[in-house]
Amino acid sequence: MARHYDSKTFKTSTSLGYLLKVAHTRLHDCAAQSFATHDISLIQWIVLMKLHEGTARTAGDLCKRMHYDTGAVTRMIDQLEERGYVKRERSLEDRRVVELQLTRSGRSKITQLTPLMVDKLNGALADFSAAEFGELTRLLHKLIHNLDQAGQTGSSA
Repeated sequence: MARHYDSKTFKTSTSLGYLLKVAHTRLHDCAAQSFATHDISLIQWIVLMKLHEGTARTAGDLCKRMHYDTGAVTRMIDQLEERGYVKRERSLEDRRVVELQLTRSGRSKITQLTPLMVDKLNGALADFSAAEFGELTRLLHKLIHNLDQAGQTGSSA
């Protein structure tokens, strides 16, 4: 196994976690500015997208996918429901489960705001070639896979 860091020369400013966090924070802040003039936040748009993509159907799904606590997700859903972008419905298969559905207005909001996010992402990647973007994406998927495996086996990453 390759050893990319040495405890004697380790600096937080070059650690993978720090660099990923800085990149995430800067991308988030940049994208959030685009949403400032709209009636939903970037995070609320992500909720709508998770529902639109089918990767979440319930508040619990959103908590897991977005790594948010239940209180924060409930408040976001409440706000999105008040604005008419989502609705809650009892599951027909299990009445204990409350499923979230996008409304027509919610789908329209996704159509309206997705180009803003795409523009921000493309701006952040402007100096990347197609090959570099592909490699970055591949490496991030590889890192996520390795971290998932480490979490399943209990070994450190």
